[in-house]
Amino acid sequence: MKIELNEKDSTILKKNKTYTLVDNTRLENLVVSKTILHPQQNTNGHNHVGKEEVYHFVSGEGYIRVGDETTNVRSGDTVLIPDGWFHKVWNSSEIEDLVFVCVFEGKRNH
Repeated sequence: MKIELNEKDSTILKKNKTYTLVDNTRLENLVVSKTILHPQQNTNGHNHVGKEEVYHFVSGEGYIRVGDETTNVRSGDTVLIPDGWFHKVWNSSEIEDLVFVCVFEGKRNH
């Protein structure tokens, strides 16, 4: 079964000059969200105690910091974020959105 992050199955949690954040609402135990990070913007750095996360980059390019390490990311890259580790994403493009999907277990607490 293909589950898309479309209007019927999703909730827009945030939409501003920095990014658009959309969560899927069909699953009970996993959160699957899509972030559209606009050019030259970055997410707020944060961590989640008790949650592991997977980020999969769909389009664009930028970089991510996980813990003390910063690395470049682009379409097709997948980044694993261990439980409680600080993470932050930057879009390095001046014209293109950086789009990534995040998956984690449980409920959203941020």
